[in-house]
Amino acid sequence: MLLSMPLQYAGNPRETADQVAALEKAGLDQVWVAEPYGFDAVSLMGYLAAKTETVEIGAGILNIYSRTPGAMLQTAAGLDNVSGGRAILGLGASGPQVIEGFHGMPYDKPLARTRELIEILRKGLRRETLSYDGKIFTLPLPADQGLGLGKPLKLLNKPERADLPLYVAALGDNNVAMTAEIADGWLPFLFLPEKAQDVWGSALARGAAKRSADLGPLQISAGGMVAIGEDVKGLLDFARPMYALYVGGMGARGKNFYNQLARDYGFEAEAEEIQDLYLGGNKRDAETKVPLEWLDKGNLVGPASYVKERIQAFKEAGVTSLQIIPVGENPAAIVEQVKEWIS
Repeated sequence: MLLSMPLQYAGNPRETADQVAALEKAGLDQVWVAEPYGFDAVSLMGYLAAKTETVEIGAGILNIYSRTPGAMLQTAAGLDNVSGGRAILGLGASGPQVIEGFHGMPYDKPLARTRELIEILRKGLRRETLSYDGKIFTLPLPADQGLGLGKPLKLLNKPERADLPLYVAALGDNNVAMTAEIADGWLPFLFLPEKAQDVWGSALARGAAKRSADLGPLQISAGGMVAIGEDVKGLLDFARPMYALYVGGMGARGKNFYNQLARDYGFEAEAEEIQDLYLGGNKRDAETKVPLEWLDKGNLVGPASYVKERIQAFKEAGVTSLQIIPVGENPAAIVEQVKEWIS
């Protein structure tokens, strides 16, 4: 099991990024950089490449709508080059609120778009000529859709790696099945280990049955906040605003993937109440309704013996890269301790 950390994107991400070099020395294997509707992830990933030596630098995630396949290929190959072969490209559909509201792009056919994008990226990373005829993407653009001057091209530079890892953030059954079939890794969110098999087991199995042996086993990166001590359970409350934001406010009624996830976990009543309160402007009240069971088992907060139990639960759920958010005065010491326990 590898040890990873999502880089917080609130405030000034550069300040958090400056700490990554110290966490790398403490044993951090991977860092994930988000890109919702704040600073872009790519700039920060390049900054991290210059600041670090061994840690893998993952996009967690780049959405599949706001960059063309060619631009995404350039980005992936460029990041892998400046990092010396340490880049991971995390892809995801995001949601209508961000894609249509912030980027002004129609939120359509996310699964087909993801599949075709991955196929194009793999061709490009092998430095093959980008000739592609799909339902979403056509390269080059047909003459009847443009000026007729386009021709198939291949990436000008030689990529650092042809097999740069491609991860997908997915929650729904069909998306998870596709991820298990074609991606190198899966990025679930608000992961609850004890309920993962019930929620995603059949989808993962369905995708794995079609998976090419050339890809190797599906990697899974998930985790939560880490605080170690006898009287730290109260720190779980720090996670409530994030859970409430996603379950209650990250999408409209009937179009909130995280709200549906809460229901899939068995928290139907809480999911409805959180959404009602959040969309009604009562964010603080919504936070109080986040189930303690979800907070407790989706994070690693408690005495050392309990944190070790949670690590084992994530491992048994198939997690190969444990994501942690260290909470305490000495994050490097927490990273060092958890690294020892997972090794």
